[in-house]
This record gives sequence, C-alpha cells and structure tokens, in this order.
Amino acid sequence: MLDDLEVRLADAGAVEPFTLALFDLDGFKAYNDRFGHLGGDALLERLAGRLAAAVVPGRAFRMGGDEFCAVIDGDAETARAVLSRARSALVERGDGFLITASCGTVHCPEEAWTPTTALQLADTRMYADKETADRTPVTLPDGVTHRRRPAVADPLRDVGPIAADVARRLGLDDDEVRRITRAAELRDIGKIAVPEEILHKPGRLDDDELRIVRQHTVIGERILRVAPALSELAPLVRASHERFDGDGYPDGLRGEEIPLGGRIVAVCDAYHAMVHRAAHHEARAPLEALRELRAGAGTQFDPRVVSAFGVALRERMSVEAALSGQRVR
Repeated sequence: MLDDLEVRLADAGAVEPFTLALFDLDGFKAYNDRFGHLGGDALLERLAGRLAAAVVPGRAFRMGGDEFCAVIDGDAETARAVLSRARSALVERGDGFLITASCGTVHCPEEAWTPTTALQLADTRMYADKETADRTPVTLPDGVTHRRRPAVADPLRDVGPIAADVARRLGLDDDEVRRITRAAELRDIGKIAVPEEILHKPGRLDDDELRIVRQHTVIGERILRVAPALSELAPLVRASHERFDGDGYPDGLRGEEIPLGGRIVAVCDAYHAMVHRAAHHEARAPLEALRELRAGAGTQFDPRVVSAFGVALRERMSVEAALSGQRVR
C-alpha cells in the first residue's frame, strides 16, 4: 500500500486527485475476545472482501489487525458516495455483537503530498471519529441463553425433551440425560457470533459464509467452558455437527469417536431444522422428517440413535393424537 502511495504522489505536477481512507473496526476486539480467533479471522476475511467490492474501481488493503485502508480515485465529492458504501460494508451485527468502523480521510494532493503525511493525517482523523462514535457495549443475553428459539412449546418439535427421550431409550442414566437435554437446548448458542445477514440469508451460502457458520460449534464450546455450571455441556455442543461417516465439523470425528451425547443432539437438531420453516425451505411434517433421518442413518447419523429417535417420536405423536382424538399412521 505504501508503494502504491509513493507512485501516486511521486510527480507533484501529474497527480490525479484521490482520497486515502483509513478504517478501524469498533467492537471487533470484544468479538475476538468473546468468540475466539478462528471466528474473528473468518469475520475479518468477510469484511475485507466486502470492503474491496465497495470501493471498486478503487483499491482496498488490510493494514493489519482490524485496520483497513482504501485508495479512491476522483475528487472529494466523488469519494463521498464510495466512502458511504465502504462504511456500510464494514458493519456487521448479530445477537451478541455489533461491529462498525471509524474512518479518517485525506484528499490528495490537496491536503498531503507525501505518503507519510497522508497516513498521519488520515490516522488522526480516524481516531477523532472513533472518539465521537457511540461505544455502547453489546453483551451476551443473561444466563448465556439463546433467543433464536420458538416462543411456544411444541412437544413434537422442541429439541430438549425429545433428546431426553432418546437418551433414556439408549439406557443412559439421569445425570447424562440431563446433560444431553441441556446441550440440545444450547446447541446453537455459538450462533450469536454469526452475522444476522448470514443466518437469515435465503438460498445457498457461499464458501466464506459457510466457514463462518461452521465456527458456531467451536464458539459455543468456548462460551460454555467459561461458565462453570455449563462447562460439562461444551464437548457435546462442539460435537453436535460431526457426521457418523467423518465428513462433519469441526474435527471430522467418525462413528464412536463422536460423543454419544453429540450424536443424539445431531439427530435432534437435524429433525428440528426440518420441521421448522426457514429462509431456504418450508417446514416438513414430523414423519417426513423422520424418513429423511432414516435415509441418513449410517452416513450422517448414528443408526442406533436414529432408531431410538423414531420410537421416541412415534410415542410422542401417539400421545398427541390421543389428546386430540386422532390416530397416528
């Protein structure tokens, strides 16, 4: 980036006007401390790509850490619209965070004739902007709870109770049933670190977006480990998206390498996703979702867990049907 500025400012008589802009992310340190470096690095790559697209035909650079730079051709009036897009590109929000960007600009060669002067002036203005910005902290929900859940209980769709039924059918003791039930309820706590724009995106996610989403199990583990009362749930949440055939994430565990509680949560989570409407699919009926689980037994899911889940689900459906005077087919 310095080389680029040297070339642009080398010949005072031939310099075309351009704007140098420095950006420093606000809220990123808290995000990185809370959710870990892997999640932070993935978010930085996403923001860098968005900034680069926003300043075209100008150029964007990563200065290091959470600082970025852009060189925008044209006069100050031309740069104003580009800068507005650039600042918007560096905004990201989710349940547990808000990322914005402070900005400092210098118009060259009108205000600065050397790279050093341009950078110093832009840096001074950036930190002045940071001092005047709103710094209201964004905190995790009380008790490390999770807002993205149905408001009304549904015995055929709630993950925790069905996970408890499955665990009991597999012969686990009361303490393990309790642990698995709680892990199922908190399996998505790490998604508070995922931008809302990605979580609610209709259609397929691109590779960068998938990489951010797939950090949520590691972030969830991190969140739970720092809470003594919840730390025993952390390994199950981390393992909740492993696949029985080894093609899952984050560790690529296979078969019995995956904690049984994680295998149970994986089946219950997949069922829950299918029977609830999402941006990219309509809700499926319980028995249709069960057929999908059975189709994935032995590849995505533990066959023994799928079998126990099927029995538990049909029992719940029978109870619901009896209460409503219907019959399960």
